[in-house]
Amino acid sequence: MKLESLIQTIPVKQISGNINKEISGLDSDSRNIQQDFLFVAVKGTAVDGHQFIDKAIESGATAIVCEEMPENITPTATYIQVSDSKEALGLLASEWYANPSRQLTLVGVTGTNGKTTIATLLYEMFRLFGEKAGLLSTVCNYIDEKAIPATHTTPDPITLNKLLREMVDAGCRYAFMEVSSHSADQKRIAGLDFDGGIFTNLTRDHLDYHKTVEAYLKAKKSFFDHLPKNAFALTNLDDKSGMVMLQNTKASKYTYSIKTLADYKGRIIESRLDGTTLEINGKEVEVQFVGKFNAYNLLAVYGATCLLGENPEKALIKLSMLIPVAGRFQTIHSPEKYTVIIDYAHTPDALANVLGSIREVVGKKGRIITVVGAGGNRDKGKRPIMAQEAVKISDRVILTSDNPRFEEPEDILSDMRAGLSPQQLRQVLSISDRREAIKTATQFAQPGDVILIAGKGHEDYQEIKGVKYHFNDKEEVEKIFKEYDQSEK
Repeated sequence: MKLESLIQTIPVKQISGNINKEISGLDSDSRNIQQDFLFVAVKGTAVDGHQFIDKAIESGATAIVCEEMPENITPTATYIQVSDSKEALGLLASEWYANPSRQLTLVGVTGTNGKTTIATLLYEMFRLFGEKAGLLSTVCNYIDEKAIPATHTTPDPITLNKLLREMVDAGCRYAFMEVSSHSADQKRIAGLDFDGGIFTNLTRDHLDYHKTVEAYLKAKKSFFDHLPKNAFALTNLDDKSGMVMLQNTKASKYTYSIKTLADYKGRIIESRLDGTTLEINGKEVEVQFVGKFNAYNLLAVYGATCLLGENPEKALIKLSMLIPVAGRFQTIHSPEKYTVIIDYAHTPDALANVLGSIREVVGKKGRIITVVGAGGNRDKGKRPIMAQEAVKISDRVILTSDNPRFEEPEDILSDMRAGLSPQQLRQVLSISDRREAIKTATQFAQPGDVILIAGKGHEDYQEIKGVKYHFNDKEEVEKIFKEYDQSEK
């Protein structure tokens, strides 16, 4: 592609050099640069790409997009100065891949909790309708039936547009994606043409990055601020930040709620550990999901499906056919008549929601044993709150490792215990070895009890001192059940 044509998509401050040249690729990582590439120098949170301009040229870059012109100009290279390299990268990536988002019906889902579930269920929903669809999520990316491992909740702009282009080429009409606060703040979604946006909720998370809840909210809101006029914006009316998200959007505004009148109004009629009877806009439906938080997720899925033009009656039928996402309130029944639930809940609010849903169903008929930890090198302030939420509803709590990363597991557990009173500490055990913690929980469990293993959900690794070791909560539970079966024989 000609450089002159490519840069027409970005606001340019000044150009130094020849723009009538062929570009063979583009990247923001100097290690990936090849001959005749365009290098976009981005100021990241840890590294400033401007420091690698010379390295990129040595590797073959013939054009540079940057915010600051370097002192030493290479005569053979073309320099394009912009005010915002992050935004420019998104716009350039979209143009490079021939703007695939314009050829798809693209819906983004943002919020603290529920993004993965809603995006995945929308993908499954439209496949049930016989449509080809794509998914970009924390758990896995899909190009119709083809699974592609996910490394980030929202990929970088180049990977993102490459995947969207592959979806278009595979015949997909729809694409559903999680939009993380990081990706909105870092403008990874710049240049994408969204047809709809969904807001789930906003609670404390990622303060290690955003520093304040206000900055976190602003990052989420920026997604809705940039939605086009012909898109829809669907928000959770029961969340205090729900209507804030819609304040400046040009998109058509819609709401969903369990508590009050809304475009998509839900009510829980009956909850069980294997499903829920829901009423949506006056119609009853049996779903294979548990808990109020999942009722909200399903309302968002139903609302978006209707807003995308599907028949409401048929949408309810398809809703009853959907199954839970891996690692999201995933239920396993033990041979000893207790139940294990594996959930990704890794924020205080998510943990409270899951435990509240379990207590609603179990009542006083069984005990709740919770295995929970907190990630290392992340928001330390939520650690004591996580422990408090666990103790409030559980009968027994085992604090353990999540992904300690570069921190000592015992230090993380100490931070969690600091939020508990001496009386609360009596119902708490600390076992830093996660495998041992899960095993101990199963030894405590009696018929009718529920064990919640929270924090990792679908993840199949533990990150310790910079190394990822294979570890999966579901696999650990299944091993324990298998050992029990063999001992019974």
